[in-house]
Amino acid sequence: MTPDKRTGDELVDVLAALANPIRLRILGALAGGRDYVSNLARQIGVSRPLVHMHLQRLEAVGLVVGTLELSDDGKAMKYYEVADLDIHLTTQTLAAAARTVTTPDPTKGPAPKETQ
Repeated sequence: MTPDKRTGDELVDVLAALANPIRLRILGALAGGRDYVSNLARQIGVSRPLVHMHLQRLEAVGLVVGTLELSDDGKAMKYYEVADLDIHLTTQTLAAAARTVTTPDPTKGPAPKETQ
């Protein structure tokens, strides 16, 4: 999704995903080319379940794309690669995004993202 087409909520989700150091390391590793969970885990020095959890978050906000493929031995493997990413944060971009951020209903308490 192009930066000028993102809603405020989408921009918040993308920036929140980028605000995690492990996710940044995953994106840095994937900048060199597509890879799978086990190899990424070895490369950045964290567990496979942790890498998988972070990849799910990155995929959910559109920062990575995963494709399922069969290996030579018939095992299903999911390869991840960085999605096209071009974010320009300007005052105009932020102002436009701010106008589309969902405002929580004060009678229902904080929005789910505000409690994390």
